[in-house]
Amino acid sequence: MASTRPPSARTRILSAAAERFYADGIAATGIDTITAAAGVAKMSLYNNFESKSDLVAVYLGERHEEWLRLHECRRAEATTSDDRVLAVFDAYLDHARMAYPHGFRGCGLLNAAAELPADAPGRVAVRAHKEQVEKIIVDELSDSHSVSTARTTGEQLSFILEGAMSRAGLEGTPDRLLAARAIAENILATL
Repeated sequence: MASTRPPSARTRILSAAAERFYADGIAATGIDTITAAAGVAKMSLYNNFESKSDLVAVYLGERHEEWLRLHECRRAEATTSDDRVLAVFDAYLDHARMAYPHGFRGCGLLNAAAELPADAPGRVAVRAHKEQVEKIIVDELSDSHSVSTARTTGEQLSFILEGAMSRAGLEGTPDRLLAARAIAENILATL
């Protein structure tokens, strides 16, 4: 009979922080809330993270990697350049459909960036993520369209996607993302 090893303190802290940061916001979530939710002593948090800022940075990195995994799964199913562009929208839809204990609130990265000072490393990380998403779209479009068309259309699709994600978060449903995907499909059909 194999025993199951409980998650490490670091894993529990990250999980608790991710849930609380997404549900309540970074500023509203104190260290005591995170350690209580993780079931660890405050010292365990500081043994694993230098500061709350360090924990936030790791959280943002984990959110980024989570989306990349969702996208990679969707991209693996795509057979055409257009399908690979739509895989980006599908990964956002997958993200919106995840089971959030306190409800869907939109993009956790954008929510976090809205709370951080303009020059904060976390905002830089979120910007890099959004730029990478747009680059993925542009790169996929470049497979079957001119560089100019790929750049212009990629930027437009990125704006549609991000606007839809913002509205979906405000409304608490993925409906706007479904509409954005349909708009993207129509735009791709005209190229």
